[in-house]
Amino acid sequence: MSIIENLDKYMPATYAAMRNNGLLLGSVGLDGRPNLMTIGWGLIGVIWDKPIFLVAVRVSRYTHKLLEETGEFTVNVPTEDMSDACGICGTISGRNVDKFERTGLRWRRGEFVRAPVVEGCPIAYECRVLYKNPVNLQALPKDLVEIMYPRRDWHTLYYGEILKIHGKI
Repeated sequence: MSIIENLDKYMPATYAAMRNNGLLLGSVGLDGRPNLMTIGWGLIGVIWDKPIFLVAVRVSRYTHKLLEETGEFTVNVPTEDMSDACGICGTISGRNVDKFERTGLRWRRGEFVRAPVVEGCPIAYECRVLYKNPVNLQALPKDLVEIMYPRRDWHTLYYGEILKIHGKI
């Protein structure tokens, strides 16, 4: 079964987890040190005949720096009992803290990317950035900019080609 055919199988659980506790976006820098960030926004689909996971990362985030360095990421779907780890990964910067050490989560390198695949997650997507673009604040409605970007800390949208889906559902 192709990755595109598998998307229908894994999308419902992925979106449910994203709405619930968030997803764990794994990244790695040129130094090889892994990082996690909790995300609550993302889209899965097919663009340019390729399976894509689109993620939004603010330019101020440490994860943004890592994605710019390597162009690789994973999206890991946590279990309910990982909610504390999702909270930590969504509130503490990886610039100064090893989030794996802090949360007790374990990881392994992906098969196609160096970014971390979180052990115990029933679904993980390995992705390589195919395209990216910054959110153009001037093109958004003014009220949305004031609500979502009061500090003008916009997102970069990363279109990651899904190279592999690890699934246990």
